Amino acid sequence: MVTGPLPDTAADVKQRIREFVWEILAPAKAASGAASDELFLVESGIIDSLSIFRLVSFLEENFGVSIGDDEITLDKFRTINAIGDLVIAKRSKPEA
Repeated sequence: MVTGPLPDTAADVKQRIREFVWEILAPAKAASGAASDELFLVESGIIDSLSIFRLVSFLEENFGVSIGDDEITLDKFRTINAIGDLVIAKRSKPEA
């Protein structure tokens, strides 16, 4: 699993997410050349409902964010970039 200190930059955040998705959740798809930060992950079959929960756990553990059930939407988890934007937004504002 991807581990290490919390990433500092948006590029670092997206890189860690990218590594988790392509190395842990969908290594066969990555090997086939399908990997892209704008690829629709659910629609293309890269991740399914079980994978989303693994991804949420990864995000919470590795980025120190809390993602509520109401935030687990297709739009927020559609692409690597969308997931990265969610994490960056959550890290930039304090929890209420």
